[in-house]
Amino acid sequence: MNLPFNIDLQDKVVVITGAGGVICSTFAKALAACGAKVAVLDLNKSSADLVAQEITEAGGQAVGVEANVLEVASLKAARQLVRDQLGPCDMLINGAGGNHPKGTTSKEYLYREDLEDAKEGEVTFFDLDPKGVEFVFNLNFLGTLLPTQVFLKDMIGKKDAVVLNISSMNAFTPLTKIPAYSGAKAAVSNFTQWLAVHLSKVDVRVNAIAPGFFVTNQNRGLLFHADGSATERSAKILNATPMGRFGECEELIGTLLWLVDHKASGFVNGIVVPVDGGFSAYSGV
Repeated sequence: MNLPFNIDLQDKVVVITGAGGVICSTFAKALAACGAKVAVLDLNKSSADLVAQEITEAGGQAVGVEANVLEVASLKAARQLVRDQLGPCDMLINGAGGNHPKGTTSKEYLYREDLEDAKEGEVTFFDLDPKGVEFVFNLNFLGTLLPTQVFLKDMIGKKDAVVLNISSMNAFTPLTKIPAYSGAKAAVSNFTQWLAVHLSKVDVRVNAIAPGFFVTNQNRGLLFHADGSATERSAKILNATPMGRFGECEELIGTLLWLVDHKASGFVNGIVVPVDGGFSAYSGV
């Protein structure tokens, strides 16, 4: 992997949730290339193992760990495995998250005819499934809070301890159709600020990255048709992104390395950094 710059993470143990996915697997490989011992946590054990294998084959040190970020018992078991195989956690990256169709409306706007002439299968605001909304909120918010509760106990009192959360541009400006995901990521950003203050006396820094639009396994079907052509939603995203393209996962690495390196960002605490091609700066005019 070609890094934009290198930092020294030799012997640091980094735990990454959701690390079987596109973005966080890139994070795992980048940090391993800087000398970190990486615990690749994912609900899908085979995905975690594949990423860990790629790291070890490249000369790094990593272990794949099955973990459900919504189950404390699963996280505690993962913590013990990490401690046994790599050592106590020095840095935690909370990357697990996602959306669910039951927390999503069919249309961007509500019209009177949607209520007067409801179509089968169409989801309006009034049809949002509370359980679906709850699942999305829990996955993103509790899926950040619970791993932090479990792994933070190994980090307090250590030099250069860092918690890095993954927020979203939805936290700044909610996208249409996905109220549950937008609200959940706003909660992650707020929690990042709260936790940074709360942990400031025990020398643990807490920050977040808010990616703009990157193509992942979760959103590929929303952005592209089966033939590879862009969807209408994809076109809207690119029109609202001044740089006119989707980001590449490697373009998040510089921000990642800056935020986890105490020498580079030792006084940076409680911020959410957009990496979005200008999306958050564009008014649409």
